[in-house]
Amino acid sequence: MLRVRPLCTLGAALALAISLSGCGAPSGGSPDAIVLADAFELGGYNPVAGYGAAGEAKVYDGLLRLSGGTGMPGFTPALATELPTPNADATVWTAPLREGVRFSDGSDFDAADVVATYRAILDPASASEVRSSFTMIDEVEALDAHAVRFTLRHPYAAFPTKLLIGIVPSESVATPGPATESSLNSAPIGTGPYRLTTLEPTRAIFEANENYWGGAPSVKRLTLLYVPDDNTRAQRTAAGELDGTSLPPLLAATFDGRAGMSVRANTSADWRGVSMPAADPVAGDPAIRLALNHAVDRQAMIDNILGGYGRPAYTPLPEVYGDAHDPAAVFAFDRARAEQILDTAGWRPGADGVRAKDGVRARFTVMYNSTDTLRRDLALAFVSDARKVGVEVDLEALSWDRIEPRIARDGILLGGGDEPYDPDTQVYNTLHSPSPDLGTGSPYDNASRTDDPVIDAQLDLARRSTDPAVRAGAYRAVQNRYVQAPSHVFLVHLDHTYVVKDSGWNTSGPILEPHAHGVTWGPWWSLQTWSRR
Repeated sequence: MLRVRPLCTLGAALALAISLSGCGAPSGGSPDAIVLADAFELGGYNPVAGYGAAGEAKVYDGLLRLSGGTGMPGFTPALATELPTPNADATVWTAPLREGVRFSDGSDFDAADVVATYRAILDPASASEVRSSFTMIDEVEALDAHAVRFTLRHPYAAFPTKLLIGIVPSESVATPGPATESSLNSAPIGTGPYRLTTLEPTRAIFEANENYWGGAPSVKRLTLLYVPDDNTRAQRTAAGELDGTSLPPLLAATFDGRAGMSVRANTSADWRGVSMPAADPVAGDPAIRLALNHAVDRQAMIDNILGGYGRPAYTPLPEVYGDAHDPAAVFAFDRARAEQILDTAGWRPGADGVRAKDGVRARFTVMYNSTDTLRRDLALAFVSDARKVGVEVDLEALSWDRIEPRIARDGILLGGGDEPYDPDTQVYNTLHSPSPDLGTGSPYDNASRTDDPVIDAQLDLARRSTDPAVRAGAYRAVQNRYVQAPSHVFLVHLDHTYVVKDSGWNTSGPILEPHAHGVTWGPWWSLQTWSRR
């Protein structure tokens, strides 16, 4: 999560950066090394715990990896030698495996490692945060040393998205236990293009795997620094200490035109929006929800908060999903219409302009993570727009551990799009009715706790169909239904913004990015493919 020091102005921060240009700059020590800074804590490098679920890990390979380019990325083989082959109803998937691959500890990779990794993710003893994303798997088995077969509980056309996560040695998960306590978090063992050689609280060093099956990377050393404060990362970038970093859009834009620097923006399926809890008598009222979707000025948020780096969000499915996206599923910005909806539903303005109905004041709470300035600014804009149509929203800035117990009672400024490489993984958990057993998934799944059997039926149809036309039609039906009775107020789809020092590298092209970003993504998402100009 990103944070800005509240008493430090941007101009002062960048002026200070210039004066600090000679102070303590970390050096890669080689023209083939780069230094990046990120806002996220270092460590936690265990795929069983969910690390690198979208395939971005530098120390691991999945069976598949993403291909780059604009629009929806495709899948290409990694530890598999070809794309997996499904049976007729997509309930059984078979993948041949690459031979001659070794882990960073020198051990050989084979089918037993694939089986052990997926079984560990599914084992309740691991308490994996991503277990619910893999529960369609009934069994994974080795057909021989170089082939695996996945048997699913139901047809699942999006299964290739589940083959991006990194594979670990079977020996490293032989003893069941919590994934967060595994030694893999600080001493990862993978087949990837890099290996971790140093891990400190504020610095991690990754060295090129010279024996990588895909060829040794040209960038020989990657140093990652943990710098949680946005302004500090901007200062150190301006001072020339860093080869790149991620920054919020408006802060990144201050580097536009600066000599020796460039601003990069990658399209993402990452959304921000407000959950509207069904249990709250105000936020759960259908008229309030519909009215606020018309009351919010999404374009103003993009212009003034994102600096133009984004697009309006009405549902979780942006236009990048092609035929699965319904361009008609929008909420026009129309405050007069919002007021009419509220009037018709009996929400009448009081003397102070705040509406009430049957003695209930139109007031509810929205929480946001206290370290995330972008969510704060979006939340403030939402509060302002809601107040203009007579709805009062109280904001609370809290840590995630304090937000989580209140998910069902209060609204949250949420983000989503963790696994955006199929419509199913982009939308299912957000809009499908909550499971009766909330322990089977993330507590943030369908944070509004709204039940809609029509949406459920279409999501399940799309999940289980192998016909692309049927799937696309079902997702359009979901969006059509949703805009009639919304459960959230989705606000924006973000572009992720990065500042990069100009160098002699041919860097990575763009890729559609997930919710989780930072220097694991951006121009560095396929660092191992870089070459010298």
